[in-house]
Amino acid sequence: MCPLGSFLRNGYENLDGTATVRRVRDRIREGYNAVTQWSADLWVQTYRLRGRPKYEDEATTSGVTDGAPGDQQNRIIFVNRPQPQKFANNRISTAKYSVPSFVPLFLFEQFRRYSNCFFLLIALLQQIPDVSPTGRWTTLTPLILILSVSAIKEIVEDFKRHRADDETNRRKVEVLSGGRWQTVRWERLQVGDVCKVLNNQFFPADLVMLASSEPQGISFIETSNLDGETNLKIRQASPETARLDTAAALAGFRATVQCEPPNRHLYEFNGMLKETNARTIPLSLDQMLLRGAMLRNTAWVHGIVVYTGHETKLMKNSTKAPLKRSSIDRQTNTHILMLFFILLALSLLSAIFNELWLRRRTKTDWYIGLDEAQNTHLGFNFLTFLILYNNLIPISLQVTAEIVRFFQAKFIAMDSEMYHAETDTPAQARTSNLNEELGMVQYVFSDKTGTLTCNVMEFLKCSIAEVIYNKPGPDERLEDTPLYQNLERNHPSAPVINEFLTMLAVCHTVIPEVVDGKINYHAASPDERALVAGAAAFGWVFETRTPHAVRLAARGAAAQYAVLHVLAFTSARKRMSVIVRTPTGQIKLYCKGADSVIYPRLAGGAGARYADATLAHLEHFAAEGLRTLVFAVADIPEHVYKDWSNTYHKASIAIQDREQKIEEAAMLIENNLRLLGATAIEDKLQDGVPETIAALLAANIHVWVLTGDKQETAINIAHSARLIHTAMPLVLLNEDSLDGTREMLSRHLADFGENLRKQNEVALVIDGKTLKYAMGCDLKKDFLDLCVSCKVVVCCRVSPIQKAEVVEMVSTATGAVTLAIGDGANDVAMIQRAAVGVGISGVEGLQAVCASDYSIAQFRFLLRLLLVHGAWNYSRISKLILYSFYKNICLYVIELWFAIYSAWSGQILFERWTIGFYNVIFTALPPFAIGLFDKLCSPEIMLRHPVLYIPSQQGLLFNVRVFWVWAVNALLHSVLLFWLPALLADHHVLWPNGRDGGYLVLGNFIYTYVVATVCLKAGLATHSWTWVTHLAIWGSLALWALFILLYSNIYPVVLIGAVMRGMDRMVFSSLVFWFGLLLIPIATLIPDLLITVVHNSAFKTMTEAVRESEIKQRDPAALLAQPRHSWAYVSFMLRRMSAGICVADARHALLRLAQSSRRPRGCCRTFAACSGAARPRAPPPSSSCRMASRSRKRRARACRRRTSSARTTRAARARGPSARPARTAPPAPRAALLHVWLETTMFLL
Repeated sequence: MCPLGSFLRNGYENLDGTATVRRVRDRIREGYNAVTQWSADLWVQTYRLRGRPKYEDEATTSGVTDGAPGDQQNRIIFVNRPQPQKFANNRISTAKYSVPSFVPLFLFEQFRRYSNCFFLLIALLQQIPDVSPTGRWTTLTPLILILSVSAIKEIVEDFKRHRADDETNRRKVEVLSGGRWQTVRWERLQVGDVCKVLNNQFFPADLVMLASSEPQGISFIETSNLDGETNLKIRQASPETARLDTAAALAGFRATVQCEPPNRHLYEFNGMLKETNARTIPLSLDQMLLRGAMLRNTAWVHGIVVYTGHETKLMKNSTKAPLKRSSIDRQTNTHILMLFFILLALSLLSAIFNELWLRRRTKTDWYIGLDEAQNTHLGFNFLTFLILYNNLIPISLQVTAEIVRFFQAKFIAMDSEMYHAETDTPAQARTSNLNEELGMVQYVFSDKTGTLTCNVMEFLKCSIAEVIYNKPGPDERLEDTPLYQNLERNHPSAPVINEFLTMLAVCHTVIPEVVDGKINYHAASPDERALVAGAAAFGWVFETRTPHAVRLAARGAAAQYAVLHVLAFTSARKRMSVIVRTPTGQIKLYCKGADSVIYPRLAGGAGARYADATLAHLEHFAAEGLRTLVFAVADIPEHVYKDWSNTYHKASIAIQDREQKIEEAAMLIENNLRLLGATAIEDKLQDGVPETIAALLAANIHVWVLTGDKQETAINIAHSARLIHTAMPLVLLNEDSLDGTREMLSRHLADFGENLRKQNEVALVIDGKTLKYAMGCDLKKDFLDLCVSCKVVVCCRVSPIQKAEVVEMVSTATGAVTLAIGDGANDVAMIQRAAVGVGISGVEGLQAVCASDYSIAQFRFLLRLLLVHGAWNYSRISKLILYSFYKNICLYVIELWFAIYSAWSGQILFERWTIGFYNVIFTALPPFAIGLFDKLCSPEIMLRHPVLYIPSQQGLLFNVRVFWVWAVNALLHSVLLFWLPALLADHHVLWPNGRDGGYLVLGNFIYTYVVATVCLKAGLATHSWTWVTHLAIWGSLALWALFILLYSNIYPVVLIGAVMRGMDRMVFSSLVFWFGLLLIPIATLIPDLLITVVHNSAFKTMTEAVRESEIKQRDPAALLAQPRHSWAYVSFMLRRMSAGICVADARHALLRLAQSSRRPRGCCRTFAACSGAARPRAPPPSSSCRMASRSRKRRARACRRRTSSARTTRAARARGPSARPARTAPPAPRAALLHVWLETTMFLL
């Protein structure tokens, strides 16, 4: 049973005051009247069927009465007879490939990427004779190498799947054949076989249980492989088949099973078993043994195979999660597309320039034979340049990013800080293509129960007959409790107390297990376990369960209740009921559920006894953050029960629409209830939840809570979790109509005024019914505007589909990266709709984990997942992609510059294989070092200061501007790396003997400088140097040196690279080469270094400032407290420099004044202007001093423009009129400027 606190609530919030209670009464009365009328109509229809035969269902449940053709939709299985049709075999395969399908499927997967298709096109174009300037294999070979790496990865992963499949298919099971048991492999099992499963064995297929070794056909199963729940579940064979406990009895059994077709619903099964000359037996989930489950505490069971292989419910649920792509992937594809168009434009321009050059030079330069070249078609030249420039798009980017993301996912799984020792659960990355998306999350949508809370329920108190009773404490005697004393004194409420506690111990599906004299309760939901434990605390101990009865000890006296029917919880019913026969022979219906579904079914409606006080108690419990349930009972007359039982039986054996028919039948009996009371269960917050939410909010992440609990409970939990603070205003939306919702939205939107669509310190709380109206087409935009105007949004009483709709609304409307986190099956929809889904492996099973992209054990681990791994991975992937484009542009644009000197002929400057191996070998290591080990700050600093998450969240490290800055930087580097070596070799003297080298020598010079430059650029872009970084940078240079040594000496032993023969001696023996190796990479990177220094000095980002403080072992809190405005900082520095110049000017004037003390007093004007002191009254200066005075006036006016007169005046007043500066030599203005600049630079560096 799912948690009953998650039911939708229909307007029972805000019960504060008489008016509210009166309004609730009116709603209850309306619901009661509607339920009563519907029940009366159904009773009329039921009583019309009273005169029909008792076994009428045999004629009406053949599969045709449900309105669906049975041969097409329903499965018919003959037991112990050949099957009329062929079903799927029981062999399963979870592998992605088979031997014959590997090549076509793998190639299809790889060439769905545009980049691979582009390089395949280039490789095909290179096969055209005389088209490719780089040879026929220089693109195809790296492409094959990259595809081979991907193929090996796929083969290794798929081989593991094949091995696991073979192990499963070769397991053994006993099958009835010829009246005796035979052992066969699972893969040979067929539909209709009768098999025997022993204790602690897995079920080989989906079986319908016939009998077991336990009395009355009971068996216990564990479904942890299906839903993650380790609690034992009970399965019971039908009493009509429980006799089939021997091979002989089974051999003579002849029957037909009719059931629904294969589907993926783990918790639903509709079927019927019809034996010859016997009543039709309904089959439901109670008789279903699913593949993947294990038999426990039962010696053996017999069952009929109904679904096999890939038609089992387990395999039907083994579907892939929806494909999600990260924002960076989408941006990268856009950049690749833009580069492709630039590539086409460059190729076309180069072909046009070639035509123009030929037309101009053909007649004048006739001696070089240009007539044949002129006959070449423009399209031919276009293809030549397209092949020449194709490497502007990095061929190794995709496979490099895949490998890096794979290891990043491993780092997440290996993080010991996200390992939960109590449950032995590490973090897990179920997908790796969203690693960087974790660093861009702006909205977190969280479930409450099991996600923010522990989902470990504890019974705290209850309300019985208008009196609240607390659970006895550990040191409190039961006899001293008020509840026990009321029972002993025969209080007027004693019968109600007795009935209430009896219902707690009877109305459930809990299975007791006695271990060492102590009873352990196994329940499908923590709520039920807490309720049964609460009853036991008051003396009503649930002891034993049989298929048809429960036994309990009430205050020491044993009592047995016969269980006639269990009306289980469903999402449509939102309640649970059991019909029992008491020891005195009475038939009673116990019903528990949310107040919104129980109150309309009370006898008397709003005027029911205890209704008002219980509502007030529910409000009080919810205000404390407790989960509540309402309990009620009804007495059922014998004749009414018999009529209803026949109706319910017909509904229970229906194949089509069984749930709806059972719901209609249950409505007939679940009315005229008598209210007993309510319970309050505590679900504590997980460790670290308040701190985690506070840190997420500090990181500018919006946290929304989507829960099915009551509004008051959700608000209280939000306060406890620090999501809402006491000073935060609450906007409550609890409307019962579309017009009311529209009016409230309009009013609140008007209240925000200019602050609309801006974040405000306001919390929005909305219930599920109002949300249904607000999500309508005409109100969705207004509702979204209101939501984004609030800092916190809490949606309570929402259904799973509403959770998914809210997530989709925010994702679509805002374009932000959203993250949904939950732990139960009701969270699967929103987890799959969000950009990133996180599942918590909690008490409610593994449904959410199986549908998620990442799984953690506790909510607090989400902080490290986002702020550390998310921010790191975003920074790493961003740099990896930018660097990959940079290094390709840096090298291959050089071919464009060389085309200017090669008559736009498409002649290559580098040897063809060095072009092909550039990405694959010589510059392959630095991207891995950046993508795996670079980090901005330590994890402790990232967690201590959540604001460091904001740069990655806002996408500041990878966007269109940053991409083109790197591209232009690479373009400028290519200019320097081509023309600086060209200038060195301009006089064609590269050796002391005066010999000259060809163009290929220059090409290898440039290639070496490019490799050195791009490797050093990787070091310049790296924030955290490790031994891997050193190995990648210096190892790449060593690989190129080793390659040129080997490649220059393999011809003619290997018939490739003839043009490179002896190239190592020509290159390494040139002093010009070594001079350029020292000069050119440094000269190329000096502008980058200067820009980095200036940026880190005057335009330092918050992250860089914190990183600098961490390196200096200073507390970065002071830096983070100050607003960082780059231009303001520059202005401050300029003012400081200007002040230095002005002070120097003033000192110079004072010195001259002291040296010429006999001059007229008019010269003191300069000092007054510069120092701000009051000017003494004096006679007018003489004409001899007037010219000097004018020059000093001009200098004083310039000084006044640079300084603040008010500040100078205050300083002068503080010093007094007699203050005189020290007699020191005045520094020159330029020296002061240089001094300030050097001081600032040294301080920052």
